[in-house]
Amino acid sequence: MSDSQTGTGAPRTDADGPPADADASPAGAGRSSADASPAGASRSPADAGASPTSDRAAARVVCVDGDGRVLLMHWRDTVSGVTLWEPPGGGIDPGETPFEAARRELTEETGLPGEAVLDRWVPVRREFDWLGTHYVKTERFYLARFEGTPVVGPGAFTAEENDTYLGSGWFSPAELAGLPDALEPPDLAEVVSRITRLG
Repeated sequence: MSDSQTGTGAPRTDADGPPADADASPAGAGRSSADASPAGASRSPADAGASPTSDRAAARVVCVDGDGRVLLMHWRDTVSGVTLWEPPGGGIDPGETPFEAARRELTEETGLPGEAVLDRWVPVRREFDWLGTHYVKTERFYLARFEGTPVVGPGAFTAEENDTYLGSGWFSPAELAGLPDALEPPDLAEVVSRITRLG
């Protein structure tokens, strides 16, 4: 779901979208829109009954480059119009472990090697809306470390992901708070701190 360009000392982003026939949601090929959706804006209590709710299991990957930057994917919810940033990841397929899903999703969404994902994770409570569905669940956020800053490019997008993908970027922990669009989960800086302490 993302190509990143390098720019020393600045966030690295890619506004070039994936091929026009790819799928668009934070889920990779073969995933439904409910699978790997980027988290949308938080739902207010008044909206609680407005859309179907899903607790579909998912896994995400906190990718850290050699400069301590974190890779985020940029998405736009075509139903609500909300734009947001979140780590790569998506739904767990039947018969898959969360760890296997994290590795697969990383490759499908970024082109980065799934083998980079370490079996180190923290549980993260999520509640968000995406494409008309409300998600309430706990996801495993895994860690992947890279030397330097690898180039990122979608490996296998679904049609939905193609429609919603805006690009990607590498951001320092300090830059996370200054992003112009929503950060998902909102406490991602704390999640990054927790997972990086594991290794």
